Amino acid sequence: MALQEDGMDPDQAGPILPEVFNAGGSGAVVLVCEHASNAIPARYANLGLDDGDLTSHVAWDPGAYDVARAVAGQLDAIFVASRVSRLVYDCNRLPESPDAMPEISEIFEIPGNKELSDAQKRERVENVYLPFKQTLSDVISRAGQLKIMVTVHSFTPVYFGASRDVHIGILHDEDSRFADAMLELSGQFTSLDVRRNEPYGPEDGVTHTLIEHGVRNGLMNVMIEIRNDLLAVEQDRIIISDMLAAWIGAVCDKLGIAGAGKGTACPE
Repeated sequence: MALQEDGMDPDQAGPILPEVFNAGGSGAVVLVCEHASNAIPARYANLGLDDGDLTSHVAWDPGAYDVARAVAGQLDAIFVASRVSRLVYDCNRLPESPDAMPEISEIFEIPGNKELSDAQKRERVENVYLPFKQTLSDVISRAGQLKIMVTVHSFTPVYFGASRDVHIGILHDEDSRFADAMLELSGQFTSLDVRRNEPYGPEDGVTHTLIEHGVRNGLMNVMIEIRNDLLAVEQDRIIISDMLAAWIGAVCDKLGIAGAGKGTACPE
């Protein structure tokens, strides 16, 4: 998957900037996708994985990028997306987290992450995580109209052999304002099974971006998790993105953020 709108080619040496789509967007929402790509730069030799592993959910969040970018287009929102697989570095984790460069992800062993030296870990932090973090920080500081940050993820319907019934998770950490409003209005936009802090929650360490870039910047924030079998084909991704754009717009209206509505939601 190539995300080449800006930033250097991931296969070149040095820092890998995330994609920034619609950098001049006037909307009050910034969309973020930390697990947008399954690309592994050549320098990491596929982490010892085969092509089947690299196209599975273990390497990225299938469908999340397409949905987030489509929502950003409808809301005139800025969108920031990682261009590197989360197996190289998970940009939704602090450097000291064992899940930032996991040796095992679900049932998959990641050979290229085993027994990394401090220097190898530092190289990934400096070339993947810090450019992502700095770019998102810069986007937020420069776009003075931003009020809300929405991160978009997808999850597998079967995890460690157990089926997951939830369709959409609305996740939050200490600031639940936007999540509360989304949950309150969910029945107006979907008949899918929508739940709070499922299939993950703050206790699973998944709210790093929400805290680092949302809470600390005074932005209302929410993480949306979509079961990836709902995103398997393009038409399904269109349906989900249209639904989310309208839903987010209605929440903006409810919270008194001007101009909410599909296609024009949350402009300043």
